[in-house]
Formats: sequence, structure tokens, C-alpha cells
Amino acid sequence: MRQDVGVHTVLDLLRLLADRTDEGVGSDAPGDDLERTAAELAASQPEAGALALRIRAAMDAGRRRESELAALVEIARDLTSEPDSGSVHDAIVRRARALLGTDLAYLTLYDAERGDTYMRVTSGSVSRRFQSLRLPLGAGLGGLVAASRTPHWTGRYAGDGRYRHTTEIDTAVAEEGIVAICGTPLLVADEFVGVLFAANRSARPFGPDDVALLGSLAALAAVSIVQTRRLADTATALDALRGAHAAIAEAADAHDRFAGVVLEGGDVADIAEALGRLLGGWVTVLDLDGTPTARHGPVPDDLDTTAALRRAGRETGDLGGRPVAVPCAGGAWVIAVIAGGQRLGTLLLGGIGGPGAGTDGELSAAQIRTVERAGMVTALVMLFTQRADETDRLDRADALDELLAAVGPPRPAALTRVSGLGISARRPHVLLVCRCAPGRRRAVAREAAALGGRSGLVGERDGAVVALLPGDDPGASGARLARPASTQDPDGAVTVGAAGPFRPADGTDAALAEARRSVEALVALDRVGEAAAASDLGFAGLLLGERPDVAGYVTGILGPVAEHDERRGSELVRTLEAYYAAGASPTRAAATLHVHVNTVAQRLERVGTLLGPGWQEPDRSLEVQLALRLHRLGGQGRER
Repeated sequence: MRQDVGVHTVLDLLRLLADRTDEGVGSDAPGDDLERTAAELAASQPEAGALALRIRAAMDAGRRRESELAALVEIARDLTSEPDSGSVHDAIVRRARALLGTDLAYLTLYDAERGDTYMRVTSGSVSRRFQSLRLPLGAGLGGLVAASRTPHWTGRYAGDGRYRHTTEIDTAVAEEGIVAICGTPLLVADEFVGVLFAANRSARPFGPDDVALLGSLAALAAVSIVQTRRLADTATALDALRGAHAAIAEAADAHDRFAGVVLEGGDVADIAEALGRLLGGWVTVLDLDGTPTARHGPVPDDLDTTAALRRAGRETGDLGGRPVAVPCAGGAWVIAVIAGGQRLGTLLLGGIGGPGAGTDGELSAAQIRTVERAGMVTALVMLFTQRADETDRLDRADALDELLAAVGPPRPAALTRVSGLGISARRPHVLLVCRCAPGRRRAVAREAAALGGRSGLVGERDGAVVALLPGDDPGASGARLARPASTQDPDGAVTVGAAGPFRPADGTDAALAEARRSVEALVALDRVGEAAAASDLGFAGLLLGERPDVAGYVTGILGPVAEHDERRGSELVRTLEAYYAAGASPTRAAATLHVHVNTVAQRLERVGTLLGPGWQEPDRSLEVQLALRLHRLGGQGRER
């Protein structure tokens, strides 16, 4: 009978186990029935009862793993559908907390630059200090996981001596109320991503199954995070490629526009206008000396081009090919205009706006390419212009040299040649001889050529710049080229001797000799940096001039005094002669003139009014005495 009961109990037990197996995870079969039947069996057959309970435990573990795997599959599906890294991070910690049933879960990510991990996202956290925590490698449980790349867990973190505790970490953990922690690394191959944590605010120990489950979730999370990052990097790279393509396309359009300007016969002014309209700002083109040759838009009045060029030179050198920002009003950019390794000029631009403009005064990539294209096309135009100008300059210099080499009237062929260059050889001209430092001759020649335009000739002869310009006032023409040296430019002095007016068709040799003597006289008289014709040099001009104008010299010195005598019947000229003959003594002069000394004083005061202040200074006094002698000689000549 007892044997029948035992068999019946075993059959009941097997039936219950089969029912639980067939009904699966959602089975409602009462566990108490299975445990009661196993207990009855254990009374008669202890070993069979123990085996039954082990079978049940194994089946329960299998069902739990099946449930966990299903949850992981669902989590993996959810992670792949998240649109960005932030959503992925949130989903990871939210699922970890739910899957393990913990009070909170959190994720730290590795910062390669600082060599630590930082709190990226939490679920269930209440402490701001904890949410902003950074974990150095090896510090705390999380730092140890990051350093060792292996899982670690503890049922009571505060008193666990296995971990290197720090005040910052322990304070944050205590403020959050965390007691038990489990952390597992996020790894993809050899790449360390971060650490995933589950934690409780009570002393709940984590078992191997919990650690394994968190590790499985961490593996999924690591792959998802890395993939999301790579997708983001790919999207960023694609955006950059799109932007670069758009910039290249925009620059190509700008290049086509600049090329069209050139093909239509445009010059640097047209390129400056096209660039200004494309960028919505102002543009100025400077030549090699920093002189503006073209401009477009409202260039700032306080723009210091010298400082801008100096700064650009430090930043780019003469061979720089990209725009360089320089500090000035409204922000400005400079780019060197270069062709064949030779710097021809500079583009200076600013006030840039429009939809493509960068922020904080920065140029966008497309705008930089546009400016670079403008610099290239400007270089080509300036190079062509320079070569054409150089050919014209050499032709004009050669024609001038032919005129200057002639003694007397030049040959008809020479006149025909200069006529073809726009020179009216039978009209009045002036001749200028300019002395300056050798390094300044080219600049002075350009300046002189600009004064004469197509009606002038400029060249170099015997170490000086010689210019034949239309006009009838040699002194005024020379003054436009003369300049003194300065502290900033000690070698910048330009001394100009002038002659004329004369007709080149009658010959230039006499004018050249007179202009040379005038410039040499200026240097000898310590008047470097000035301009003068022979008539402007006083008595020195009488000695240097090809055709001395004695009457003009006397009139220039004594004219006001002589006119006063003629108009008033006075004797100021005679009084001056007596004054100088008496050794500049008013008393002796009065005796010679048979007048009172006060009369002489009054007459000399009137002379001072007519001649102006300083007439008794040594240089002026010498001029007055010479004019008096020439005036007397002229009077004697007329008497004869």
C-alpha cells in the first residue's frame, strides 16, 4: 500500500513539472502544489524529492533567462530606433533600471582628453552633485571598473575597503543615498566607451545573474553608442562635404563672374566692384606701394592701410595666398595679390554681410574661396597691366633719351616718334631732374608719369629721374614731386631741379643742363627735398641759368621799392644804396644824403614794410645789395 502511495506521489510530481513546462513563462500553476508534492515524496524518498526541487529551480532559471533574453532583444530593437545619442543614453539607463529592478541606474562615458569618466545620464537620481560627478580612473567603484575594464559590485559601498574612496565621490554617493552598486564596462572590441551602473538605496547584494544581465545590457549599449557616434560623425562629415561642395560651387560661380569681367575688358576697378557686390561689403585695391588704385563701397575714413599691410605682411609674408583678418574699423581682411611669385598689390576688404557671412566678423568658407579667386584674377589683370605699362614705360623712356641726346633741335624721326606717344613737341613743356635714393627712383618715376599722363615722358638718366611734362610753370611742376625726408622715412627726400617753359621741338639740351644745375644748386645750398627753377634760386639762378633774366631778378627783389619811388617820388632806392655803402650805418648814410638821421630811419622802416620782414638778414641782405648793383648797372646802361 505504501508503495502505491509513493508511486502516486511521484506521478503527481511529474505531472506538475510537465504542466509547468508546457504552460511556459505565463504559467499560473501554483508553486505551492509542486513544493507540497515534493515534500510528500521527500518523506518516503528524500533523494527523489530533492531532485524534484532542483529540477524546478533549473526550470525557473531557464524561464528567467528566457524572459531576460526577450527583454534584451526588445531593448536592442528600441536602441536601434533611437534618433540620436542622447535618446540612446536615456533608453539604456531607463531599461537597466527596469530590467534589474533597482532604485536607480546611471551611465558614465569615457573622456579621452581628460583621462576620466563623467556622468552622462541618470535614471532615479535626485542629487545634482551626483549627476555632475566625474570619476578619475581607479577612484571609487566606477573608476576601478574603468581602469580594470572588468565588472565590480558591492552590497555596501561605504564600508568596502576594496575601493579607493575620495571625498568628492563619497559625498555624492552619500547625498544620493546609494548603498549597493554594480558596475560593468561598456566595451566594443578594444574600445572602452564607459560604465553602466545599477544601484540601490538599501543593502541589496548583487548576484552573478544580476552582474551577467547588466553586462549583457552593457554590451548592447556599447555597440549602440559606438554606432550612434559613427552615424553622427558620418552625418557631420556629409554636412561638411555638402558645405565644401557648396563653397566650391559658389567660388566657381564667382570665378566665372570675374573671368567674364576680364573678358569684357574690365580692369581692377571692375573686379573690386564685382567682389564688393558678391560679398556685400567694401573693397579697395592697393598697388605695391600701398596706394589705392580702385575701390568699391564705403571704405572707412579711418582705415589705416599702412598698419593693415604691415599686419598682413607679418601674418602671410609676400607669398601668402589666403585672406588674413586685420584689426581696423568694422573688421577688415587682407589678401596679397601675387603672380609668378611676385607681389603686385593687395586686396583690402571689409563690412561684409549677406546670407553667406560668417559669425563674429569671420568669413565663411565660400567667401574665403571667393576672395581667393578675386585675388587670383586681380593678379592676372595687374600682371597684364604691369607688362603693358612696362612696355609703354620703356618706349617712352627710350623716346625721351633720344630727345635729350640731341644737340639742338631733334631729328624729324624723333619728333614723329614722340608725337605717336601723345607728345605735342611744339607746345610749352617743362623739364624736371629729380634726385632721390636709388630705391625710390621707380616710385618717383611712376609719380611723375602720373602727372604727365599720356602727354609726358619719364626716364632715368645719369642716376636721376628726368621728366618732360606739358606746362609753363617749372617751379610748380617740380613742387608736386619734391618732398623732404622724415623721421619715418629718412631716405624719402626728393630734390627737383626744373627748367622751362620751352618747346621740345626746339631742343632739350639747354633745359636739361639748366635743370641739372638747379638741382645741384639746391643740394649745395642745403635745400634737399625742395624744388626750384633757376629763377627761384636768386643770384644763384643768375649764375646757373642758361639765359639769365637780370631784369626779372632785380624786379623780383627791388620791385616794390622801385615802384614806390616812381609812384611817390621818394628816394628809397637811393637811401638803400647809401645805407649799404655806409656799412649799414643810418648815421653815416644820413650824412651822405644830407638829411637828418630820423629821415633815414623812417625811409628804412618803409623799405622793411615793402620788402617784408627779414630783409636785413645776411642772405636777404646779400640779395638786396646784388639787386642794387644790377639796378645801378642797368640804369647806367640805359643812360648810355
